[in-house]
Amino acid sequence: MEQTIKQKGLTGFQLKYIAMILMLLDHIHYFFEFTGIVPIWFSMLGRLSAPLFLFCLIEGFTYTHNRKKYFIQIYSIAIVMGLIQFIILNFGLKRPDGFYPQNQMLATFSILLVILQGIDWCSKKQWVKGLLAIIIPIILPFMVMLIGSVIPSGWGAINILHFTILPLHTWIIDGGTFFILQGILMYLLRKHRKIQVIVFVISNLLLYAVYPLIIMPNITIKLLFTEAFEWMGSFAVILMLLYNGERGKGNKKFCYWFYPGHIYVLCGLSYLLYYLLNR
Repeated sequence: MEQTIKQKGLTGFQLKYIAMILMLLDHIHYFFEFTGIVPIWFSMLGRLSAPLFLFCLIEGFTYTHNRKKYFIQIYSIAIVMGLIQFIILNFGLKRPDGFYPQNQMLATFSILLVILQGIDWCSKKQWVKGLLAIIIPIILPFMVMLIGSVIPSGWGAINILHFTILPLHTWIIDGGTFFILQGILMYLLRKHRKIQVIVFVISNLLLYAVYPLIIMPNITIKLLFTEAFEWMGSFAVILMLLYNGERGKGNKKFCYWFYPGHIYVLCGLSYLLYYLLNR
């Protein structure tokens, strides 16, 4: 009788669960920072979560048996979350201090998945649909800006489209353009793990540490360890290197719904606590 040999290291689901815990810490700080009692290291640890989810997304896209279903699951949740954000912004539902959740990471992932599929089609010499899938999501924000400048009355429709079915990568705060570029590089280097993580670290440090120090006179080395610590996401490569290539055991539905679920629970609690503290 053959026995399955388990590889050492972390499975895909284990990486996702670690990323979810780190994300929860980050969002506890995000939603309750106004209290002044949530330690900053919650957010520092949380910097590792987005890179880990990006890594898992690329692995999931590469090995899933149904890419269409994989995309629709992420895209549909992104649409619902975007619509909720649009309603909060346009119907006076911000917290009294002006805060509102800006969590559009799944919109970023949706754009990235379309581009990755385009790359895959091009690798199979399906050039027309492949190039369209790559180019259109990239140039869409610039096309929209042009349309908006020609037809100013269309900005309202453009805005709601961005928050729902046509997210624009340059408008997204949570992820956005640079994150998509990182995802493309990581996908292209997925067969070369060490090079993949080296490129991730270098790109992360260049944007979030070196670049701010060069162009922003108020950014100091000290601030990189106290406030401008986005670069700490580079440490996620330690966990990426521990990935053993196996999917592992886990609850797929839980992974999908934890993201919106915990955000709106924390958001509701933060609104309630803010009102109680400021009555």
